Amino acid sequence: MRDERAMDSDATDEQSVAPIQAQPRLSTRIPVLDGWRATSILLVLGAHLLPLGPKVLELNELSGAMGMALFFTLSGFLIVQFLAAGAPLGIFVMKRLARIVPLSWAAMLFLVLWHQYDPVTVARNLLFVANLPPVSLLIGGEHLWSLCVEMQFYLTVATICLLFGRRGLYLVPVLAIAVTSARIVAGEHISIVTWHRVDEILAGGTIALVYAGWFGERASGILRKLPVWPFAVALIVCSHPDAGPLQYLRPYAAAILVGSSLTGAPAFLQRILVSRPMAYVAEISYALYVIHGVLSHTWLGSGERLEKYLKRPLLFGLTFALAHVSTRYFEQPITRRVREFGKRRQAARLATNPSGRAEASRPSG
Repeated sequence: MRDERAMDSDATDEQSVAPIQAQPRLSTRIPVLDGWRATSILLVLGAHLLPLGPKVLELNELSGAMGMALFFTLSGFLIVQFLAAGAPLGIFVMKRLARIVPLSWAAMLFLVLWHQYDPVTVARNLLFVANLPPVSLLIGGEHLWSLCVEMQFYLTVATICLLFGRRGLYLVPVLAIAVTSARIVAGEHISIVTWHRVDEILAGGTIALVYAGWFGERASGILRKLPVWPFAVALIVCSHPDAGPLQYLRPYAAAILVGSSLTGAPAFLQRILVSRPMAYVAEISYALYVIHGVLSHTWLGSGERLEKYLKRPLLFGLTFALAHVSTRYFEQPITRRVREFGKRRQAARLATNPSGRAEASRPSG
């Protein structure tokens, strides 16, 4: 399916934060977003591993584009709201690296030992720039392009906050429009190159700012009252490869869909999104993403059409089993240690500077 070979899911451990108060809690979870994260990884797994209908309908491409748009939206929402709440940049960087690097580097090491690569290709992948021209993704690691987009976004937004403080986050919607404009000029309906794809993350970040009241109570009030279904339909339409120029609106359809669901999701949809199965899938979603792509390039994913799909139950079963083990016994212990270290640093900082507590979400002045 074109270039929808990925999924991030970078931020399951800290999930999204609730509307920021004067003394913000940076890790309060919004259960609805677990449901959207689970939906996004299930869409991507379906797009990559299952025949979703006659090829002429291009439902695999549709599913992949929708899944990635939702996941990038969630990532942008989390990261921008986390920073808007006053998270120290050092802690932010540590948490992001601890979340993304260990499992992705382990997968890359496996792929590098499997095939032979020149040092430049290996370095580009380890540094998360392999999605930039000339694209040099590892065989079996083509889906990791999305992690490159994520890491480059983290670097950019951290630099903005370092230079301009939290007020620099007002640049997020400006950058989103600029990236979409660049896509329009280049005629790129969908791409793995960061400057033609990161508007999906930036749109999610823009919704975080609106939701937190950075653009006024009227804007946040409108967001909270928007119906969910029209934007669900819009996302489906804008994600289809035959939608033409409507695909330029995909980032904003996904972002508004997620934003409108935070307080306005219909009861039955909310019950699905906050269910325990969806929460579990969300918890292991990052490992599912990384592992399914690697396993699909082994014997489990090989063979002609009939043989390949006869192996699919085993591929799905092993993917979920390894994702569970990786999440519970490899990734979570690492992120827990980093969180504890961050808390100790923050406590020490507050002890030496009691007035340095987090500010209100909306910059004053």
